[in-house]
Amino acid sequence: MRRAYDTVAEDYAAHLPDTRAEAPLDLAMLDAFAAVVTSGGDARVLDAGCGAGRMSRHLTERGCLVRGVDLSPGMVARARRDHPDLLFTVGSLTDLPFRDDQFTGVLLWYSTIHTPPAGQARVFAEAARVLRPGGYLLVGFQSGDGTRDVSAAYRRRFGLEIQLERHLYTADQVAARLAAAGLREMCRLVRRPRGSERDDQAFLLASARDATRPETA
Repeated sequence: MRRAYDTVAEDYAAHLPDTRAEAPLDLAMLDAFAAVVTSGGDARVLDAGCGAGRMSRHLTERGCLVRGVDLSPGMVARARRDHPDLLFTVGSLTDLPFRDDQFTGVLLWYSTIHTPPAGQARVFAEAARVLRPGGYLLVGFQSGDGTRDVSAAYRRRFGLEIQLERHLYTADQVAARLAAAGLREMCRLVRRPRGSERDDQAFLLASARDATRPETA
């Protein structure tokens, strides 16, 4: 995966420079996430799997203090070039280079889709680890079952030869993994495909349990 995204980094960032590819409902979930994160006194957000930084910029413009991390050095280099005022780090979602309880929000925007089922629990456990009690996580992904080889799509669009698969998960499956990591689902949105999309798109907003606040029935 790292090699694939290093290869496509320039073309990918040029093709997706901002949020114009997102549907209004997608952006509504992003903005709801930004709103709850910035509602307190600590608006630190980790954009986990930040790519070239377009979502980091979107959240920054909504008052979040964003730090980006991505497995691909090529993507991080492009993010640093295009968003020099923001901080980006090379790192793995399964071993985040940040301390416990460091962020009020963690964004996983289509950054779990290349992780096979056996690795999903570790990704969400790491996200929960760096999230402070009472913080929030938003995950976006293609919803469904099975695996798709997306190599041909990059070949057609950019003329690049890579090997890359994405894995589909249902909203219920992701919600269960969030719960196993100690996160509580607050809401979800599943919308039908539009344009050239092949699959439903799903978004789950979850919160980290705060031991200082008793659960209510």
